[in-house]
Amino acid sequence: MAGEAPGGGEKPLLVLRDVGKSFSNGVTALRNVDLAIGQGDFVSLLGPSGCGKSTALRLIAGLSTPTTGLLDWRGDARGRADIGFVFQEPTLLPWATVFDNVWLPLRLRGVSRDKATPAIKEMIERVHLTGFENAMPRELSGGMKMRVSIARGLVTKPRLLLMDEPFAALDEITRFRLNDDLLDLWQDERFTVVFVTHSVFESVFLSNRIVVMAARPGRVFREISVDAPYPRDDAFRTSPDYAALCREASGVLGEAITLGGGLDDGH
Repeated sequence: MAGEAPGGGEKPLLVLRDVGKSFSNGVTALRNVDLAIGQGDFVSLLGPSGCGKSTALRLIAGLSTPTTGLLDWRGDARGRADIGFVFQEPTLLPWATVFDNVWLPLRLRGVSRDKATPAIKEMIERVHLTGFENAMPRELSGGMKMRVSIARGLVTKPRLLLMDEPFAALDEITRFRLNDDLLDLWQDERFTVVFVTHSVFESVFLSNRIVVMAARPGRVFREISVDAPYPRDDAFRTSPDYAALCREASGVLGEAITLGGGLDDGH
């Protein structure tokens, strides 16, 4: 797949049409959001705290409902049932092994441990945790816990993976490694990703599309196309093209923050 970007949004998987979300406390988290997510896209939602990035992710996941507008799964009622979610915290079951934590989504679907074993072993191998199947969460580093969370999110082979700042709490070296491994998985499995981040550098490295959002109310401010080819590696991170794209994204983000204030309202 060298020099090729999977997906590219040619066939929409999900379209948000004039989506708004208000809360009972009077906060309008999102207003008039129009956004198309293409099959195979890697879309980052980039913006200041309070711009509705996580709210948008929860709406897509079905964890919340829009106040206005609609989410169009392009006529496919299975869309929302075919989602994996990776949260900012790994949220692992502390009493369960790595194997059993990865099994959880399949177990909730009624898949027995024996029947699920091949899929679980495959995902544990893909996130480079072979040999840690019987380890408990307390025995793992922060990066390893997040690898378990990613394996759990992908073990059902979802078409869409939602990721809410999954690497924000990790050190830079671990974050780079997980960025690399996530792109490897994405290119191999061809799922779609919507990735929430505060990091310009992370959004440019990972994405083929960056949706910059402004706050008060949360809305799409501008979209940036990242045309750099995949696979991406350390050479890309130190390239003039990467630096130029980061400057562009940083400039747009600065405009969005100036426009919206960028204050944290908890959403």
